[in-house]
Amino acid sequence: MRRLPTRLALVLVVLLAGCIPALGEGAKDTFESRAREVAARWAGSADDHAWRDGFVVLGALNPYGWAHVRSVPAWANLSAHHGVWRLATALPSTAPPDAEVRWPDGRVSRLPLISAARAYREFHEPADPIEEECPAGGCRPLRVTGARLGRVPVPTSRGTVQVPAWMFTVAGVEQKKVHVAVDPSAVSPLPERIAEGQEEVMAFDLVAGRPRELRLRYGYGACDTVHGARAYETDQVVVVDVDVRTIHPGGPCPAILKSATTTVALARPLGGRVLLDSGTGVPVLRRSGIE
Repeated sequence: MRRLPTRLALVLVVLLAGCIPALGEGAKDTFESRAREVAARWAGSADDHAWRDGFVVLGALNPYGWAHVRSVPAWANLSAHHGVWRLATALPSTAPPDAEVRWPDGRVSRLPLISAARAYREFHEPADPIEEECPAGGCRPLRVTGARLGRVPVPTSRGTVQVPAWMFTVAGVEQKKVHVAVDPSAVSPLPERIAEGQEEVMAFDLVAGRPRELRLRYGYGACDTVHGARAYETDQVVVVDVDVRTIHPGGPCPAILKSATTTVALARPLGGRVLLDSGTGVPVLRRSGIE
């Protein structure tokens, strides 16, 4: 094979380099364009107002079941799963007055509540679906003998808050059956993802001692390479993603999703700004201690 003279080869390298953009330059432009759209979509929207000032529950409103699940007899859990509830008393059908709820930032809201009778109606049905019938002798009637108002912690977009909950006394069970008493009408829905948007960042955490850095957890495929995290900042939001690219697009690749963490530097601390995922357009939730 003929070799080009060294001097000519160097000239060709320089010419080609001048015609090819720096690695990641196009990807950066694409990210910033997407991030601007995401930030504009969020700012001032109904989701934005609800996230900052409403009652947006991060998860199920009623994940509790019992006050302390580990100490509940196995038969009680089995019976509850199959809806073997019985009323042994009359429950109040009138809703209590609106309850005061204090948020972590010191602000106070008043939330409407449901009656104990309505709460019972909401939880006494069998679970759906039930894969098999209750085994003979395995279920016993769960007899509700009373109810009182207590408080339970609920994680929300504004931090974890203590909210009223009905504590039902069940004959033969030491622990209380718990059902949040907040009227579902007061709960704002979780923000909707951008149609067909793929999640870029799964969760984040602050980095101790480095107030302008965030640790991000992200997912990637077995045939992907990672080129680092990026952030787009405004006064209200920070939009983030992780630049993940497929090594051989269209080629065979095992369907394996991996996860890892990386850090991204901001121009200033996150503060009260909302962190948004560039792929889905919705807030990224903080998970303490991610590594």
